[in-house]
Amino acid sequence: MATKTTSASRDSTRINHIGAFWALLLSTPLAWGQAAPWWPARWSDLPDWGSDAVEQLWPQLRQQCQKPRPAWLRWCRRLPAQPLDALQAHGWLMQTLQPYRVGGDDATGLLTGYFEPQLTARRQRDERFHVPLLDARRQPLLYLDDPLDAVLLQVQGSGRVSVSEPDGRVRERRVAWAGHNHQPFRSLAAWLIEQGALREGQASWRAVRAWGLQNPERIAELLAANPRVVYFREEALDDPAVGPRGAMGWPLTPQRSVAVDPRAVPYGTPLWIDSELPLSSQPLRRLVLAQDTGSAIVGSVRADYFWGWGDAAFAQAGRTKQPLRWWALWPKDERTP
Repeated sequence: MATKTTSASRDSTRINHIGAFWALLLSTPLAWGQAAPWWPARWSDLPDWGSDAVEQLWPQLRQQCQKPRPAWLRWCRRLPAQPLDALQAHGWLMQTLQPYRVGGDDATGLLTGYFEPQLTARRQRDERFHVPLLDARRQPLLYLDDPLDAVLLQVQGSGRVSVSEPDGRVRERRVAWAGHNHQPFRSLAAWLIEQGALREGQASWRAVRAWGLQNPERIAELLAANPRVVYFREEALDDPAVGPRGAMGWPLTPQRSVAVDPRAVPYGTPLWIDSELPLSSQPLRRLVLAQDTGSAIVGSVRADYFWGWGDAAFAQAGRTKQPLRWWALWPKDERTP
């Protein structure tokens, strides 16, 4: 059964969804793909199904069921408050959901990663903090001390900032995506490759930053290569354990939320992913939720895996570029999208 085209949220028009980390590194533009079929599968087809602590995902399932999509209404009414253990959780999912191999039996796609940067900012401009983050009115919101940090924040689309206020207080805040200037995004790594400064296999954020440190006089030229400007809004960061909101509107959960092409995989869909941990042969097989999107996330077997925030998440996001297979879980007796 083929999926219908699903209209993505307005956030999907940005190359800088809170993801698309690897979009910064790609040297060729991506075109929107076509949705691929969903094929009914058996639970035994899902590699290592039963090994994941799926009960940990229950709070996110309950949260999504506060505003369920039509196909999930009956399922959400029956969703238990909390399973007793992993065995009960797996059993209930198997009783109520049907797995589908997205893209067909031989479909293999790509898993990349993204994260939420943690940066330092000032409320007022000074000699060191002079790089503005703009709001939707094109006015300075905050100031950073490194123009490449500003680029990273724009690519990720959201971030945490420790803001020094004029009175000396330091406040933990979040800046979230609020629009862009409707200019095309151009990869800085691609520009450096064209300039002969990087080889294709060297394209990484660390390589871009290293080049910037070695060529400070050319930073302005590098930044000018990308005409896209992202605007932000400032938000409270009341609970540091809560992630940024994805395109679906719910907070993202580290290693449980993924960004998808919503025309092929509707928001809120549970997905069993079969991939590998970065720079490793260790399997990455677990249940995740489709809660975000971005214009670099294209096709039926394509996902951006949310690693969280901080240095460890940054490192993992930058390393993630793995083959991907996955299965969508859909309520039994409901038509697939």
